[in-house]
Amino acid sequence: MKVLVGISRIFVGILFLISGLIKLNDPVGFSFKLKDYFAPDVLNLEFLVPYALVIAIFVVIYEVLLGVMIIIGYAKKFTLWSLLLMIVFFTFLTFYSAYFNKVTDCGCFGDALKLTPWESFTKDIVLLVFILILYFGRKHIQPFFTSGTRSILVFASFVGCLGITYYVLQHLPIIDFRPYKIGKNITEGMTVPEGAPIPIFEYNWKFNVNGTEKIITTNGDYPQQEGEFISVETREIQAGYEPPVHDFSIERDGEDFTTDMLNEPKLIVIMVYNLTNSEKEGFAAVRDVTNEALKKGYKVIGMSASSQEVMDAFAQKNQLNFNFYFCDETTLKTIVRSNPGILELNRGTIRQKLHFNDAHKLKLN
Repeated sequence: MKVLVGISRIFVGILFLISGLIKLNDPVGFSFKLKDYFAPDVLNLEFLVPYALVIAIFVVIYEVLLGVMIIIGYAKKFTLWSLLLMIVFFTFLTFYSAYFNKVTDCGCFGDALKLTPWESFTKDIVLLVFILILYFGRKHIQPFFTSGTRSILVFASFVGCLGITYYVLQHLPIIDFRPYKIGKNITEGMTVPEGAPIPIFEYNWKFNVNGTEKIITTNGDYPQQEGEFISVETREIQAGYEPPVHDFSIERDGEDFTTDMLNEPKLIVIMVYNLTNSEKEGFAAVRDVTNEALKKGYKVIGMSASSQEVMDAFAQKNQLNFNFYFCDETTLKTIVRSNPGILELNRGTIRQKLHFNDAHKLKLN
C-alpha cells in the first residue's frame, strides 16, 4: 500500500501540474470553454458568464497548487479533500458532457491535447481511483522538507502562477498550441490531404409497407423498396478527417474574399472578435501601427464577428483607415487571445501575432 500510495501521489501531482500549467498558459482560452459549460443548453448558469475569466484563473492556479501540495505533502487533509472534491465535480461534468453530447472538448489540457468527451470522462475516472487510493492510504503520505520549506514552496508557486497569469493576459500565451501559431500557413491548414478518411453515415429509411412499418438501412443510396416512404434518420458512424483550420473565411457585403486575402504578400489583419467585449483603449495603438503599415505598402483589413454596419461606424469614429470583414467569432477567438489583436500574413503564412499592448513591436518592412 505504501508503494501504491507513493506512485499515486507522484502521478496525481504531476498530472495536476501539467494540466494546470497548460491552462495557465492560456486562461482566456479556458474561460471560453467555461462559457460553453455555462450556456443555457448545458448547465444553464448564464449569470456566471461575466465572471468566466476570474473563475478560470482561480481554478487553474488552484489546480497547480494542489499538484505541488500533494507532491511535497503540504496540508495533507486539506489537499486530499480538495483533490477529491475537484475530481468528483469534474467527473460529473465530463460524464454530463459525454452522455448528453453537450461540450465536445472539455479543455482539460487546453489546445495542447484534444480529448473527446468520453476520453475526458475516462481520464477523470482513472484520476478518481488514484485519488481514492491516496485518501484511504493517507497515513503513508509523508511530507518532504521541513514545514517552513513546504510553506515557502507553496507560496513561491502561488506567486509564480500570478506572474504567469499577469504576463499572458497582458501579452499572449507563452506557448501557442493552436493551428494559427506563427509560421503556420492558413491555406495549408484548411487543405484536406489526398486519401484522408471521409465521414461515413448510416441512413435508416422508414417505409409503410402494406400497413407495416419497415426500416431499411443503407450508407447513402435510396433503397429499392416498395411501399410509402415515411422518413429517414441519419447517423454518423465514422468521423472523417477534419483539417486543423476550419470555419475560416473573410467576407464583406456577401462576397467571399478569403482566397484573395490569403494570396496577399503583405497583409496586416486587425482581429476584433466582438466589439462589445473589446478593449477600446487598444485601438489607439492599432491606429498608429496600421497607418504606418499603409505608408509602407501593406494592405490592412479588420476582421470581426460584429455586424459590418457597427464596425464601419466604429472605424470611422476612431479614424481607422481600413475596412472590416466578417469572420466567425469562435475562429477569431482561436486565432488570437487579444481583442483587438494584430496579425501579419504573407500569402497566408502567419509571420507575426501580437497583443494590442505589443502593437509597437510590429515589424514592418
